[in-house]
Amino acid sequence: MSRIGKKEIMLPQSVTAVLADHTVTVRGPRGELVYSVHPAVSVEVSSNHIVCKPAGETKQVKALWGTTRARLNNMVVGVTDGFRKELELVGVGYRAQLKGNDLELSVGYSHPVLIKAPDGIAFAVEKELITVEGNDRVRVGQIAADIRAVRKPEPYKGKGIRYRGELVRRKVGKVAGTTS
Repeated sequence: MSRIGKKEIMLPQSVTAVLADHTVTVRGPRGELVYSVHPAVSVEVSSNHIVCKPAGETKQVKALWGTTRARLNNMVVGVTDGFRKELELVGVGYRAQLKGNDLELSVGYSHPVLIKAPDGIAFAVEKELITVEGNDRVRVGQIAADIRAVRKPEPYKGKGIRYRGELVRRKVGKVAGTTS
């Protein structure tokens, strides 16, 4: 049984949720998000809360039940507060700058890398700190992962793009000239 799925989602005063044909639409002060619910999970929407219930007892249905509840809760949080991911640039000469709404990275390649901002996602750059903000947690996380994938942190010198607070395990390099 899903412990997450059992919890009901409380809706703040400024948020409304509508269920229509296995599609939940959540509206709030920061915008609107839509999620298509799997048929194996039933969703009940009232004026102040949302409840998810499984349609069966299989392992897959239990997993979908918890996932659906978590996604719907993230939608409610997204339209009220929003989500943000912070990335750090580590390396000599590595820099990021905004070109309109898009992000331009100079991270040691022969050319700058341009990352376009999709709808609902905003970038902010402050020295070596890149901030990705938006309402949809999944999209914010995916864009942050795409930025990190441009130059992953390497284990010898620690250079690259990493999440803020991410611990990069360092390796010891070659030991030069030890003869016995």
